Amino acid sequence: MTGHVTAPVAAPADELPTWVRLLRAPNPGPMTLDGTNTWLLRAPGSAETVVVDPGPLDEAHLARIVEAGPVAAVLITHGHPDHTDGSRRLSDLLGGVPVRAVDPAHTVDAEPLGAGDPAGAWPPLEAAGLVVEPIPTPGHTADSVCLLVEHEGDRAILTGDTILGRGTTVVAHPDGNLADYLASLARLATYRGVTALPGHGPALADCGAAADYYLAHRQGRLAQVRAAVDAGDRTPTEVVARVYADVDPALWWAAEWSVRAQLEYLGVPVGESDGSEARLDQP
Repeated sequence: MTGHVTAPVAAPADELPTWVRLLRAPNPGPMTLDGTNTWLLRAPGSAETVVVDPGPLDEAHLARIVEAGPVAAVLITHGHPDHTDGSRRLSDLLGGVPVRAVDPAHTVDAEPLGAGDPAGAWPPLEAAGLVVEPIPTPGHTADSVCLLVEHEGDRAILTGDTILGRGTTVVAHPDGNLADYLASLARLATYRGVTALPGHGPALADCGAAADYYLAHRQGRLAQVRAAVDAGDRTPTEVVARVYADVDPALWWAAEWSVRAQLEYLGVPVGESDGSEARLDQP
């Protein structure tokens, strides 16, 4: 039986690539784990840095990012506020450095990632001595993107909240979509042995192994939801109470996101969200 997962789903990475540095934002919580991971990427000998996910609007955290500059670009894995609230302020502090995200709402003085290419064949970016390939991975949110980074044959993939360093993530319905998420996990499962740098929690040694676990976990949850519907549960609240009974009830609001996505995937009609889950980082 699938249960609540709080441990890493793949082996933690023994060490980060030499061109990766982690700054963790001071916003720990039930949904953000130890806090949002801001990743700084810079090839040896490069004068500039690429920043991924500035995190919350916390002046001390943003000052630490600025100190690590100069910054060539700021990239966003998805638009949840615990990843983006500091973006515009950081751009200002850096003198107008562009911020690029899939969603134009989170893009500053630049083209959105994937602009004009709905097929998702997005060209790589070259900055800070690195090659950064955006990989569209919708599901957790519609605008989720992973970033495959390479330097001299050494690769790592920044997974945002699509794959976390500990536990599993939510499908943030209605923006998130389970069919998209399963397809994105299948795509990430092909990155065997590639270090995963997640939006929260520790780095993982094997993105492919983590994606395999996530796929199996999602299928297990779907089986539980089917069983709950067969037992007579019809509302997301009823399904959450049965399927997520091993989860702290204080987090059931977040579990309802995933349940709504699962019911939609199964073709079970559900009502609209009441909007109470407006911020992922504020349960």
